[in-house]
Amino acid sequence: MRPRRVEPGPGQESVWDYPRPPAVVPFDGEVRVVHGGRVVARTTRAVRVLETSQPPAFYLPADDVDLTRLARSAGSSWCEWKGPATYWALDGVDGVAWSYETPTPGFEAIRGHLAFYAQHVDECWVGDERVLPNPGNFYGGWITSTVVGPFKGGPGTLGW
Repeated sequence: MRPRRVEPGPGQESVWDYPRPPAVVPFDGEVRVVHGGRVVARTTRAVRVLETSQPPAFYLPADDVDLTRLARSAGSSWCEWKGPATYWALDGVDGVAWSYETPTPGFEAIRGHLAFYAQHVDECWVGDERVLPNPGNFYGGWITSTVVGPFKGGPGTLGW
Protein backbone atom coordinates (compact mmCIF):
# COMPACT_ATOMS: atom_id res chain seq x y z
CA MET A 1 0.00 0.00 0.00
CA ARG A 2 1.34 3.40 -1.03
CA PRO A 3 1.75 5.94 1.78
CA ARG A 4 -0.02 9.27 1.66
CA ARG A 5 1.37 12.06 -0.49
CA VAL A 6 3.07 14.85 1.47
CA GLU A 7 1.45 18.19 0.65
CA PRO A 8 4.09 20.52 -0.82
CA GLY A 9 4.73 23.87 0.82
CA PRO A 10 5.57 27.14 -0.94
CA GLY A 11 8.38 26.62 -3.46
CA GLN A 12 8.16 22.82 -3.21
CA GLU A 13 7.12 20.07 -5.62
CA SER A 14 5.54 16.73 -4.76
CA VAL A 15 7.08 13.79 -6.58
CA TRP A 16 3.52 12.42 -6.74
CA ASP A 17 2.64 15.27 -9.11
CA TYR A 18 5.41 14.26 -11.53
CA PRO A 19 4.12 12.59 -14.71
CA ARG A 20 4.27 9.06 -16.00
CA PRO A 21 5.91 8.72 -18.48
CA PRO A 22 8.57 11.04 -17.03
CA ALA A 23 9.15 14.63 -18.12
CA VAL A 24 12.51 16.06 -19.17
CA VAL A 25 12.93 19.61 -17.86
CA PRO A 26 15.91 21.99 -18.14
CA PHE A 27 17.24 23.13 -14.76
CA ASP A 28 18.08 26.78 -14.12
CA GLY A 29 20.88 26.77 -11.55
CA GLU A 30 24.25 25.29 -10.71
CA VAL A 31 24.70 21.57 -10.05
CA ARG A 32 27.95 19.96 -8.94
CA VAL A 33 29.37 16.60 -7.91
CA VAL A 34 32.40 16.29 -5.62
CA HIS A 35 34.36 13.13 -4.88
CA GLY A 36 37.73 12.58 -3.27
CA GLY A 37 37.96 16.28 -2.47
CA ARG A 38 37.77 17.29 -6.15
CA VAL A 39 34.96 18.52 -8.36
CA VAL A 40 33.93 15.77 -10.77
CA ALA A 41 31.22 17.78 -12.50
CA ARG A 42 29.90 21.33 -12.42
CA THR A 43 27.27 22.77 -14.73
CA THR A 44 24.55 25.35 -15.17
CA ARG A 45 23.12 23.26 -18.03
CA ALA A 46 21.64 20.29 -16.15
CA VAL A 47 18.42 18.58 -17.17
CA ARG A 48 16.04 17.03 -14.66
CA VAL A 49 14.02 13.89 -15.32
CA LEU A 50 10.82 14.00 -13.27
CA GLU A 51 9.10 10.66 -12.72
CA THR A 52 6.17 9.86 -10.46
CA SER A 53 7.23 8.87 -6.92
CA GLN A 54 10.96 9.53 -7.41
CA PRO A 55 13.10 12.54 -6.58
CA PRO A 56 14.45 14.26 -9.70
CA ALA A 57 17.41 12.70 -11.46
CA PHE A 58 19.86 15.40 -12.59
CA TYR A 59 21.62 14.78 -15.91
CA LEU A 60 24.82 16.78 -16.48
CA PRO A 61 26.32 17.42 -19.93
CA ALA A 62 29.41 15.28 -20.51
CA ASP A 63 31.27 18.46 -21.51
CA ASP A 64 30.91 19.63 -17.88
CA VAL A 65 32.16 16.34 -16.35
CA ASP A 66 35.80 15.42 -15.69
CA LEU A 67 35.77 12.39 -17.97
CA THR A 68 39.42 11.61 -17.15
CA ARG A 69 38.14 10.16 -13.86
CA LEU A 70 35.37 8.07 -15.44
CA ALA A 71 35.34 4.80 -17.37
CA ARG A 72 32.52 2.58 -18.57
CA SER A 73 31.42 -0.04 -16.03
CA ALA A 74 30.31 -3.57 -16.69
CA GLY A 75 26.59 -4.20 -16.82
CA SER A 76 23.61 -2.38 -18.22
CA SER A 77 19.91 -2.02 -17.65
CA TRP A 78 16.78 -1.11 -19.55
CA CYS A 79 14.36 1.67 -18.67
CA GLU A 80 10.87 1.28 -20.07
CA TRP A 81 10.84 5.02 -20.82
CA LYS A 82 14.42 6.00 -21.65
CA GLY A 83 15.87 2.82 -23.18
CA PRO A 84 19.27 1.13 -22.57
CA ALA A 85 21.46 2.57 -19.80
CA THR A 86 25.25 2.60 -19.69
CA TYR A 87 26.98 2.63 -16.30
CA TRP A 88 30.16 4.46 -15.34
CA ALA A 89 32.96 3.92 -12.82
CA LEU A 90 34.52 6.86 -11.00
CA ASP A 91 38.11 6.50 -9.83
CA GLY A 92 37.79 2.72 -10.29
CA VAL A 93 34.51 2.32 -8.37
CA ASP A 94 31.77 0.79 -10.58
CA GLY A 95 28.22 2.02 -10.92
CA VAL A 96 28.68 5.61 -9.76
CA ALA A 97 26.95 7.22 -12.74
CA TRP A 98 24.75 6.27 -15.67
CA SER A 99 23.81 7.59 -19.08
CA TYR A 100 21.53 6.89 -22.03
CA GLU A 101 23.61 6.98 -25.19
CA THR A 102 20.66 6.10 -27.45
CA PRO A 103 17.60 7.30 -25.54
CA THR A 104 14.13 6.57 -26.85
CA PRO A 105 12.07 9.28 -28.60
CA GLY A 106 11.06 12.01 -26.19
CA PHE A 107 14.25 11.67 -24.14
CA GLU A 108 16.80 12.94 -26.67
CA ALA A 109 17.64 15.84 -24.32
CA ILE A 110 19.58 13.48 -22.01
CA ARG A 111 21.81 12.09 -24.78
CA GLY A 112 25.39 13.14 -24.01
CA HIS A 113 24.58 13.62 -20.31
CA LEU A 114 25.54 11.66 -17.18
CA ALA A 115 23.60 11.26 -13.94
CA PHE A 116 25.33 10.46 -10.64
CA TYR A 117 24.12 8.38 -7.72
CA ALA A 118 24.39 10.69 -4.70
CA GLN A 119 24.77 7.58 -2.51
CA HIS A 120 28.02 6.65 -4.33
CA VAL A 121 29.89 9.98 -4.34
CA ASP A 122 31.03 12.20 -1.50
CA GLU A 123 28.82 15.22 -2.27
CA CYS A 124 26.19 16.39 -4.72
CA TRP A 125 24.97 19.98 -4.68
CA VAL A 126 22.06 21.87 -6.20
CA GLY A 127 22.99 25.51 -5.81
CA ASP A 128 24.13 25.92 -2.20
CA GLU A 129 22.14 22.93 -0.92
CA ARG A 130 23.77 19.57 -0.34
CA VAL A 131 21.66 16.76 -1.78
CA LEU A 132 20.37 13.77 0.16
CA PRO A 133 20.53 10.49 -1.80
CA ASN A 134 17.41 8.66 -2.90
CA PRO A 135 16.79 5.80 -0.45
CA GLY A 136 17.93 2.36 -1.62
CA ASN A 137 20.38 1.50 -4.38
CA PHE A 138 18.20 1.36 -7.49
CA TYR A 139 16.97 4.91 -8.10
CA GLY A 140 19.38 7.80 -8.40
CA GLY A 141 17.22 10.82 -7.64
CA TRP A 142 18.49 13.73 -5.61
CA ILE A 143 16.47 14.94 -2.62
CA THR A 144 16.53 18.64 -1.80
CA SER A 145 14.29 20.88 0.29
CA THR A 146 12.29 21.68 -2.86
CA VAL A 147 10.83 18.17 -3.23
CA VAL A 148 8.56 16.16 -0.93
CA GLY A 149 7.60 12.48 -1.04
CA PRO A 150 7.22 9.90 0.10
CA PHE A 151 10.00 8.66 -2.19
CA LYS A 152 10.14 5.30 -3.90
CA GLY A 153 13.35 3.33 -3.50
CA GLY A 154 13.71 2.32 0.13
CA PRO A 155 12.73 -1.06 1.60
CA GLY A 156 9.07 -1.93 1.00
CA THR A 157 8.51 0.70 -1.71
CA LEU A 158 9.20 -1.20 -4.93
CA GLY A 159 5.56 -2.28 -5.24
CA TRP A 160 4.22 1.28 -5.27
